[in-house]
Amino acid sequence: MRTLRVYRSYNFIDKDPVLSAVQTLVEDSGESYQKIHEISDVSTSTLHNWFWCQTKRPQHATICAVVYALGGQLKIVDNHGVEIKPPRGIRPRRRRKKNGR
Repeated sequence: MRTLRVYRSYNFIDKDPVLSAVQTLVEDSGESYQKIHEISDVSTSTLHNWFWCQTKRPQHATICAVVYALGGQLKIVDNHGVEIKPPRGIRPRRRRKKNGR
């Protein structure tokens, strides 16, 4: 049986508020869904479903692809308005080969 994870600190009624911000960015860019698809690799049907259909929780990676393709930025800001930046010098772990090297 599947369960629905509900976050106490982030509740929304209809759709994730990030969709409204991305829709504004898309409209302000003046680009067609087809052009956005070509520069971001996000399908036109995904864009349509975000803004006009029942998509409630878009994937973060997909949102990032569209925002960055249109020249925008996503930032994480704490409660005091200070931007949180990732630490420098941290690299993802390298996967080991099957023989242990």
